[in-house]
Amino acid sequence: MKTIFLTIAISTMIIGTSFGQSFETDSISKSEVSKLDFITGKWKGKGWMMGANRKKAEFEQTEDIEFKLDSTVILIYGVGRNNGMIIHNAMAIISYNKKENNYTFQSYLQNGRKGEFKGELVNGKFHWYPNENMRYVIELNEKDQWYEIGEIKQGENWHQFFEMTLDRVK
Repeated sequence: MKTIFLTIAISTMIIGTSFGQSFETDSISKSEVSKLDFITGKWKGKGWMMGANRKKAEFEQTEDIEFKLDSTVILIYGVGRNNGMIIHNAMAIISYNKKENNYTFQSYLQNGRKGEFKGELVNGKFHWYPNENMRYVIELNEKDQWYEIGEIKQGENWHQFFEMTLDRVK
């Protein structure tokens, strides 16, 4: 009898604890992440990247981007192809870092590489930094297209090595 009572008591505590978590949305994170709504949606287009041989390699790109967790994070899934062959397959999560007052950009690649990087919204453009000498800048251009560049800093100057222009898929 004591065993049955103890089992019921422990089960009640476990169930009560799992249902007892707060389901309130973090209003600060939701407000800040919602400022990036301009990148959400389905996108398709083309781009280029400077290769090691300093030649431009062109690619076709798709991006599927949506809010998750009551708009407190953004989930990004992108695939790039060159002549039908996948050359880039990545997923990223953007969230808001209240301690640092900026965004966190976590990326995951199919080859197992992953990283967590700083992001910020500057004059309506989303910047994220794989390191202090490299940045990607995403904005909507005058045609309401996703326009993204990648730049590397050499000395005091930024040099472009990447560009992508995508149309919203309806």
